[in-house]
This record gives sequence, structure tokens and C-alpha cells, in this order.
Amino acid sequence: MTQARSLDATQRWILYFAVAAAGLLYVKWLPYWDKAFTAAASHSIGQSILMGKAAHAPAPSWNAALGYALAYGKAIWKAMVLGLVLGAGAQALLPPNWVARLLGGTRFGGVVAGGLLALPGMMCTCCAAPVVAGLRRQQASAGAAIAFWLGNSVLNPATLVFMGFVLGWGWAGLRLALGALMVLALGALANRMTSPGEAAEAEKALAALEAVPQAAPLRRWLTILARMTVQLVPEYVVLVLLLGAARAWLFPTLGPQIGNQLAWIAAFAIAGALFVIPTAGEVPIIQAMLSLGVGAGPAGALLMTLPPISLPSLAMLSRAFPPRILAAVAGSVVLFGLAGGALAVLLRL
Repeated sequence: MTQARSLDATQRWILYFAVAAAGLLYVKWLPYWDKAFTAAASHSIGQSILMGKAAHAPAPSWNAALGYALAYGKAIWKAMVLGLVLGAGAQALLPPNWVARLLGGTRFGGVVAGGLLALPGMMCTCCAAPVVAGLRRQQASAGAAIAFWLGNSVLNPATLVFMGFVLGWGWAGLRLALGALMVLALGALANRMTSPGEAAEAEKALAALEAVPQAAPLRRWLTILARMTVQLVPEYVVLVLLLGAARAWLFPTLGPQIGNQLAWIAAFAIAGALFVIPTAGEVPIIQAMLSLGVGAGPAGALLMTLPPISLPSLAMLSRAFPPRILAAVAGSVVLFGLAGGALAVLLRL
């Protein structure tokens, strides 16, 4: 009986990672392989999704909201579908004790494991959010899940390559150094903020999950997928529409008047933490800003705050983490944005 159960668990594990590998190959790895050669040859990966070739975003309106939502949706819909499939699959297929062994508890090793597991994902913050929610339901620790969430975007190997060819390797090095620190530090912070009571509840929840027979995993996978889609997608779409309409308020007319003053760096750090972009979308945005004469400080702030979090991804994970942990992560990301802006000025990027 024990051997049969072990075989069943192994089969579920193999199925999950086969789907993940096939999905990432189609959605991420192959397209990014081609885009890397484009970046090397042309030193560009396309126009800024924020405002195109213009120096300012369109005025707030329904057309501005819909236009951004359609452009953004076209860029991320495949990755979002994959994120939902993998988030549901984590709950239906991955044995809870396996997840707990690798990503559970409050040890720093779980944070490191979460960050390393993020590297092949290369998803934007919103597309990674369903997977994070699924891992949390399987009792991954707050720290490991935060490291996985942030690592998908700020340590994305493809984005670092695009950044090096388009913006210069100094920008890529700054992102890698501060990104690695962000992933590990904020993962460790989330674990430290986990109370003993919450840790005990996680242990009880893990025991309850292990006691439930894992019957009909494919049917359970589809059921969870439908539930997650209904829970996450509507609020996500509404927030993307609102942010698309509010672009002109978050990002004023770009030009030399936006210099390296602390007020500008702070304003762009906050705006970047709220706004939502597709994977690697920060690269053409920063390229456009610098070409229009914007200071390196605000650009460095966006380098660290645009990718890791957004208002929609925070909303999508509001049920997966205590509010104080999400608030601490969001505030810390803004601080990393300030550091990125200051270092970009000091390093004369």
C-alpha cells in the first residue's frame, strides 16, 4: 500500500513538472531565445508599452484604459493561462509533504530554494501570482513563496540579457545585484514576520492536507482551475483597466525636467510599484525615458519597482499572505527603488 501511494505521488509530480516544462518552453523559453538575438542585433525589444513613441501617456479615459488593457493582455495572456494552470496543478498534483520539505518552515534554505525555483519561470508578477497562491495552499512558507514570486521577475535571466544588450551591462548588473538582495532579504523578512501561531496553523493545515485522499487528481485540477479563474481574473482585469486609464497621473510628461532629485526618484519608485507591465516591459520603458532625457535616478527606481509587484498582483495574493506581510514587501520594494535610483546616479549609468 505504501509503495502504491509513493508511486501515485511520483506520477503526480512527474505530470506537474512535464506540464510546467512544456508550457514554459512554448510560452517563455523559445520566444525569449529568439528575442535575445533581436536585442543583440537591434539593441531594442520594441516600443514602450507605457506610452509608445510619445513623451506622455494618453489622458485618463475609457479609451486609454481599454487600449492599455488590450496591449497588455495580448502580451501576457498565454503566461496568465499557464500561471493559472500551474497554480491549480500545485494544489491538485504536488504532494503537500514534498512542498513542505522543500519550501516549508521558516529556515533560510526554503527562501533560497524559492528564489532558485523562480529562475526558469521568468513570469511577470501577475502571471506568477496564481502559482504562488497554489504553493501557499500547499503550505509553502511565506518567505519561500515571496522569494519565488519576486524572483520570477527581478531575477529573470532573459530580462537580464535583454537589459544588457538594450540598456547596457551596467544596468543589468545593478538589477542582478539589487534583485538578488531583494529576493533573499524580503523572503527572510516574510519568514521573520510569521508569528508562532501562524506557523502552528500551517502545521495543522499540512497534516489535514496529508490526511485527505488524493483521488481523481485531474478532476480536482480542473475544479481548482475554475475556482481560481473566477476568484482572480475579474479583479485583475478591473485593476489593469484602472491603471491603464491612470497612466498619465502616475507617469507625467517625460523629459529633461525629470532629473535626479530625490522627490522624482521617490515618485517613480511608488508609481512603478503600483503599475503593471508584461515581462521585460521595463526595458523599453527605461530606454524610452533615457532617450527623452529623463535622469538616471528615476529610471533606476523603475528598474527595481516595475517588475516585482503591482497593484493587481498584490490584490491577487491578498488571500495568500497576511496583510502586514504584503504591506512590508510593498514598502520594501519601494525602498529598493530608492536604492536603485541612488546607485544609478552614483554609478553614472
